[in-house]
Amino acid sequence: MDSRTQPPTSVRTTCPYCGVGCGVSASADGVSPDSAHPANQGRLCVKGSALQETLVPSGRLLHPRVNGQDQDWPEALAAASGAIRQAIAEHGPGSVAFYLSGQLLTEDYYVANKLAKGFIGTPHVDTNSRLCMSSAVAAHKRAFGEDVVPGCYEDVELADLLVLSGSNAAWAHPVLYQRMKAAGRAGRRVVVIDPRRTATAELADLHLKLKPGTDSVLFNGLLVWLSDQDAVDRAYLANHCQGFEQALAAARQSAPDLAAVARHCDLPVDEVATFYRWFADTARTVTGFSQGINQSVAGTDKCNAIINCHLATGRVGQPGAGPFSLTGQPNAMGGREVGGLANTLAAHMDYDTPGARVRLAEFWGADRIPTGPGLKAVDLFDAVHRGEIKVLWIMGTNPAVSLPQAARVQDALARCPTVIVSDCVAETDTTVHANILLPAAGWGEKDGTVTNSERCISRQRSFLPLPGEVKPDWWILSAVARELGYGKAFGYQGPADIFREHAALSGVAARASGGHQRFDISALSALSNARYQQLEPVQWPVFQGPTGRLDGTRRLFSDGRFATADGRGRLIPVHTTAPGQQPTAAQPLVVNAGRIRDQWHTMTRTALAPRLLSHRPEPFIEVHPDDACALNLAEGDLGRLTGASGEAFVGRVRVTGDQRPGEVFVPIHWNDRYASRGKATALMQPVTDPVSGQPEGKHGVASLVPVACRWQARLLRRPGADWQPDRASPGGYWSRQPLSHSDSWWLAGQQPVDWAREADAWLGGAPQVLMDDPASGRFRAARIRDGRLLAVLLVEPVASELPDLAWLDQCFGAERLSKEQRHCLLAARAVDTEDVGALVCSCFQVGEHQIASAIRAGHTSVEALGRSLKCGSNCGSCIPELRGLLAQHAVSAAEVAS
Repeated sequence: MDSRTQPPTSVRTTCPYCGVGCGVSASADGVSPDSAHPANQGRLCVKGSALQETLVPSGRLLHPRVNGQDQDWPEALAAASGAIRQAIAEHGPGSVAFYLSGQLLTEDYYVANKLAKGFIGTPHVDTNSRLCMSSAVAAHKRAFGEDVVPGCYEDVELADLLVLSGSNAAWAHPVLYQRMKAAGRAGRRVVVIDPRRTATAELADLHLKLKPGTDSVLFNGLLVWLSDQDAVDRAYLANHCQGFEQALAAARQSAPDLAAVARHCDLPVDEVATFYRWFADTARTVTGFSQGINQSVAGTDKCNAIINCHLATGRVGQPGAGPFSLTGQPNAMGGREVGGLANTLAAHMDYDTPGARVRLAEFWGADRIPTGPGLKAVDLFDAVHRGEIKVLWIMGTNPAVSLPQAARVQDALARCPTVIVSDCVAETDTTVHANILLPAAGWGEKDGTVTNSERCISRQRSFLPLPGEVKPDWWILSAVARELGYGKAFGYQGPADIFREHAALSGVAARASGGHQRFDISALSALSNARYQQLEPVQWPVFQGPTGRLDGTRRLFSDGRFATADGRGRLIPVHTTAPGQQPTAAQPLVVNAGRIRDQWHTMTRTALAPRLLSHRPEPFIEVHPDDACALNLAEGDLGRLTGASGEAFVGRVRVTGDQRPGEVFVPIHWNDRYASRGKATALMQPVTDPVSGQPEGKHGVASLVPVACRWQARLLRRPGADWQPDRASPGGYWSRQPLSHSDSWWLAGQQPVDWAREADAWLGGAPQVLMDDPASGRFRAARIRDGRLLAVLLVEPVASELPDLAWLDQCFGAERLSKEQRHCLLAARAVDTEDVGALVCSCFQVGEHQIASAIRAGHTSVEALGRSLKCGSNCGSCIPELRGLLAQHAVSAAEVAS
């Protein structure tokens, strides 16, 4: 079928966000959950539900560009291949590097690795999965002998004790969190281990609010306690494991007893004892861990400290029991299957796997397999900065935002002679540095496979035609390969060809391992194009039964046989390591960074859906009340965090007891396209785990001061206007929030402004409606042409609260303002409409004031609010906030009664 032929109007495909890997039924007209997909079973989070809203042409990269000029594909391919060829000729293959993404499909990933490692001959191929999953990968390989998650999602439902460590699943993996919550029953317990009280703590019977960076002490202490209480499985250890005594001896050094653990982790002794007792007494225990564990200078050791406790109790690969790594991206695991990390080859082979290079060279017909691993992400961009990398090809990711010390990364990109970027978005913090921009297919246009957190391979099917000159990533890579003279090895006609080759290679690797390697999908290597199109979700390893049916494997290592040479699991000695960035007098606060509920990575997709920006509309800083008081900060103020490198993050202050004193939280998503100073990575130093190379993205240090402002404002303009807020407000604060019918900005400034004189520059022309009250500091103006609203500016003193803008945004959607709308413009709301307040429920757009009214009307439970307003009845992510509002209004009522 020609790539431009319109696929069927509705297809079963896979969500492109987190590693849960939810199935969706999608078309150009809408998205709904796939009730038949085993991952989500008919559930979908608010981001997945809003996918259709992101399928807009706005901001798409539709044509190749070379040095800022649109080009046809032949010219762009010639430029890319010419730069690669020249770099190899002058500096060797190691002067070329690839930086890939967990957003790529497995087929795209496979072709990229084959081209780079097999034919160009560079080992420098890494991926943004290095930033989220590489510590878990390294820990799995040390303990199990292979990068394998042994359990499945059903285990989080079967577990009698569910431990969530460094995982805000309610916001980062909401559908899996819904499954955890739905599985609640009498006798089941949940322990949440996190320095912050997050939405996930709503589920907790015990919340261990430990000191950041002390997770390995907590789990080392658990191993010691299990041994001292004779709660380890001695027979299992003797028959199936090695290294227990060495791991126990190392654990005793940092965690000799309960008191030492409690003191080091800053926890009450009785809470530590309760956790340890529950773990010892509960055979069906699952420990789910995510970025709070992985993104650390000691992330690999933290993961192994968790796995040690499960191996010591024989709780691996059993129903309802095992360590479970919760993957960040939709295809982080698929990328690792094909060798997407710099220290791996394809098909779960490593550079030091005996015979791997020879096998791969013979299979691919390649003669340039590198002799050793390449540079990992942080080191790779350091090499770019030093000038050692002459051609850098970035695919589907935004390292200028996501890597630590973001300003240095941008400087590295500016220095690189040739930056090639394949992306579906025209303008990101990274694409502005591209010499060659290649338009890649986005979600809905892509066709291939992804692998989720439970090893489940699912099809991501296209349901939209390719717009403009857009091409799939595998096509772009293959076309460059042909330009370089490697056409025979890259003659793919479609993703099914690539998948069959990938599957066949997995069998070669598995057989060569003598049966130790578990990754084996060779049973899928004979799929016809039709069967590939119809492929149902299946967990690897995959086997073909006697009837020809393809069967997956739910759990691994259930028999106590691991993927090591001797078949034994390994307990790893874990010596505690302090976070790489420690508070100082100049930077006294610990900075924690992470995802928020409705946004994804650097917002290139989610910001296209206005309702996803309504819950947290601008960058923010969560601060403990004691710190806020000491720093003279109040709720709603602007604060400036300054890190050790001198870079700053500016955000709206949120005062909350959910933080520990001396610590703050900031979101990771904002960037130079959406805020003046909103990059969380500006506060993170490029310190990495020595085993995995994963940067410490969850632990920075900073100082915090109020941002002195004379005024604050909201500006709304029609979409598409060529305007940037810093042109009119140099040095001030701004944050962009696209709305349904307008672009809007949060604004604040330190310098006085003569609004009556300068309003034209902000509005794009002279206002037709104006209110100026210099004595109060209030100014409001609107620009109207032929009855259509073009722009509105609302200025208030800093202490004032700006009105809700939902009604005002609707005015931009009108072809002609009504008389009533025009009269109410400067009030920014119709006098007879309710101000819904700050948004709480994104699914149904329910605001705080609406919820408060419903509570006063007698709807005094989450269920009652759901029946009245629908809030909390879809993805459930807002339920913790609903409970908070219920508690708040119960206190208010009690105060009135007294």
